[in-house]
Amino acid sequence: MACEGGNEPLLTEQHEAQKPKPKDDCMVSSNSKKIRRCRSAPMVEPIIQESNLNQFLERPKSIFDQFNPQFKRVGTYLFIYLGISTVCFYLVRDQISGQKTNGVLDSIYFCIVTMTTVGYGDLIPDSTATKLLACAFVFSGMVLVGFFLSRAADCLVENQEVLLIKAMHLRREANSMETLKEVETNRVRYRCIIFSILMVILIASGTVFLTTVEKMEIVDAFYCVCSTITTLGYGDKSFSTPAGRIFAIFWILTSTICLAQLLFAFAELYTENRQRSLVKWVLTRKTTAADLEAADLDDDGVVGAAEFCIYKLKEMGKINQEDISLIMAQFNSLDVDDSGTLSPSDIYLAQSTR
Repeated sequence: MACEGGNEPLLTEQHEAQKPKPKDDCMVSSNSKKIRRCRSAPMVEPIIQESNLNQFLERPKSIFDQFNPQFKRVGTYLFIYLGISTVCFYLVRDQISGQKTNGVLDSIYFCIVTMTTVGYGDLIPDSTATKLLACAFVFSGMVLVGFFLSRAADCLVENQEVLLIKAMHLRREANSMETLKEVETNRVRYRCIIFSILMVILIASGTVFLTTVEKMEIVDAFYCVCSTITTLGYGDKSFSTPAGRIFAIFWILTSTICLAQLLFAFAELYTENRQRSLVKWVLTRKTTAADLEAADLDDDGVVGAAEFCIYKLKEMGKINQEDISLIMAQFNSLDVDDSGTLSPSDIYLAQSTR
C-alpha cells in the first residue's frame, strides 16, 4: 500500500492481506492498523465473535424472558382492553342475542370473536348501545391484539430457529460459524417452515377439539376450523359449549395471527428469492466496456475495487444514487482539509467545530 494514500482505494482489506508487510518508514503502529481496519463500511449485522457464539446458540429462552418494556406496555394495554370490553359487554349482556352459556365467559368470547373479525353470528348485538360498543372495540382490539400476538409469534420463531438448524444438521458442530451463517442466510425460509408447522398443529388441535368436545363430524369440524382461521366466520358452525368457548378464546387469537404471519413469511420469501435471482444475474453476466465507464465515478479511466462494488450494489438494487450522495455529503463534511481521505485529525477537527 502506498504511503501517500491520496489515490488509495476504499476497499483494500483483501489486498493488504496478500501483500508483504513494508519494511521502510511506511510501517504503521498497531493503533494505526486498528484505525485502518475501520476504513470500510461496517456490515449491516455485526459479526458475532466466537466467544459470543455459544451464548447465541444456547438453549432458547422463554418468550417472557425476552419481553422488552414496549412489549410489556402493549401487553398491559391489551389486558386492560380485555377487562374493560368484558365488563361493558357483560353489563349489556341482556341486549346480546344468540346462543348463551355463561355471562362472563360469553362476554370474553364475544370480545375475542369481534376483535379477530371472525364474527360467527352466534352472539349478535341487539340494541343501539351494543352495536356502538362493538364498533368502538373492534378497531382498537384489532390493533392491540395484532401487535401483541405478532410480536409474541416473532419471539417464538426466533427462539426456535437455532433448534431447527441443529435438528437439520445433527452431524455438524452445534456452535460452529457455519451454523450461524446458515441461520442468518435462510432466516425467512425457516420462518416459513416454523409457521407452517405451527399452522398444521393449530388446525389439527382445533379439529380434534371440535370433534371430541363439540361433538361435530370431522368434516364439519375441519370446515369450522378453516372458516375461523381465515376469519370468514360463516356462523353455521361455531363453539357453543362453555369448554369450547374457553378453548376458542385462546385458539382463535393464536390461529388467526399465525395464519397472517405465515402468509407474510411466504410473501417475504418470494421477494427474497427474486432479489437473490437478480443478484445472481448481476454477478454472472459479462462485464462490458460500458459497465466500466458507468462504474468510473471519478472519471480517471480506471475502476477501483470500491467503484466496482458501488456499481454492482446499484445494479442489485441494494443502494441508489441518493444513498451515495448522502454518504458523500457526510464524507465531505468530515474531510476538513479537503485531502480526499479521512484521518483522526479530520474527525477531531470536524467534531470540535460542531
